[in-house]
Amino acid sequence: MAERWLTPSRDAVKYDTDTAIVIAQGESTLTDCIFCKIVDGRIKADVVYENDRVLAFRDINPVMPQHLLVIPKKHIATVNDLASEDAAVVGEMYLAAASVARELGFAERGYRTVVNCNQDGGQLVFHIHMHLLGGRAMGWPPG
Repeated sequence: MAERWLTPSRDAVKYDTDTAIVIAQGESTLTDCIFCKIVDGRIKADVVYENDRVLAFRDINPVMPQHLLVIPKKHIATVNDLASEDAAVVGEMYLAAASVARELGFAERGYRTVVNCNQDGGQLVFHIHMHLLGGRAMGWPPG
């Protein structure tokens, strides 16, 4: 498989794929996206939902009783990189999140979906992903 180049960022981060630990990187680009490796089956994940365009799996560092990630199988680095032809896959991400929440039994009580964009927005992996958070009551603002 060809290398996947992500959005350039002077203060970017990457995952060490052997330990799944976030590592700071001072270079201007990252190679080989961890989420693309999950899509390709090169890294194992606890997958709970999959169709032709999206994948949902449990977060390895959950912050809630239910913390899952929903990703498009197509590599898109950030929300800023979405094109009009990506609208359908973003919709499928939300449909997948609702389906997973129902299947895991927390849809009726409620849940939160979060998509971070770029460094100041808290994005650590530069492949768009939705955090699906549930399993307990949450306040507002999040914190």
